[in-house]
Amino acid sequence: MPPRLFSREPRHAPRVTPPSSRHTPDRSRLAGVARVCRKARGLPSQLAHFVLPNLCPLCGNLSRATLCVCCDAAYWNEARLRCTVCAMPLTHRRRAAGRARYRCEACIDAPPAFDATLALADYRAPLDLLARGLKFRARLALGEEFARRLALVAQDAPDASGIGGVPDIVVPVPLSRERLIERGYNQAWQIARPLARRLGTRADATLVRRILHTAPQSKLDREARRRNVGRAFALTRPLHGQHVGVVDDVMTSGATLDALAHTLKAAGARRVTNFVALRTPKD
Repeated sequence: MPPRLFSREPRHAPRVTPPSSRHTPDRSRLAGVARVCRKARGLPSQLAHFVLPNLCPLCGNLSRATLCVCCDAAYWNEARLRCTVCAMPLTHRRRAAGRARYRCEACIDAPPAFDATLALADYRAPLDLLARGLKFRARLALGEEFARRLALVAQDAPDASGIGGVPDIVVPVPLSRERLIERGYNQAWQIARPLARRLGTRADATLVRRILHTAPQSKLDREARRRNVGRAFALTRPLHGQHVGVVDDVMTSGATLDALAHTLKAAGARRVTNFVALRTPKD
């Protein structure tokens, strides 16, 4: 009789767990699986950014970073003495109340509601192309680039800079509902969210609301800017002694940031620090 080559029964039958004894995953395990899935979905875009070069927004050359090496070295090497309150470029050192702080004449005579401002550079050519690219051309990667540089400057800033440590919460300067619908995104939020992540704090895009649809600040003079945004903001909840970091792409006269700081201080904020990408040197 020839040997049997195949058995009718499997050599090792699979175990079937009765339905009553099956383990139901708890919420923490499901949350962990969800986090892994979210990270996995982001891998293709991260890998593409690493492998495929992009065009430098200033010169148009291919670059693996947001800016090419040449533009990075040529235009981000600005070492300017700035007012610790409003970030206006200074020509000489100022000391206030015996403390090693640099302040401009305007902030000494009439201090604004905010306490400090950190800016990367002046709003000038060709860096103004970066701000306009983020604001009007939806080049959202520039928001991440601004955030990266702001975080590095904030971490390296000495105590005399007036920043006052890492903010408890980071908020963007909000857009009105009409302008947000028109543009489709808030350029300040594209900086604020990665900045908060790099500083190890939280970001909130809903804390501050813009309740008035104001005219664009760039078309107004200094006094008209102050009147334009005087009552433009409202908060969704009070602040109890928190240090608030306010993020914007460009600071011109400071009227918008001053009005927002007034609103934050009235709601209980202990300190307000501005984080702006570019600062207009003259109004």
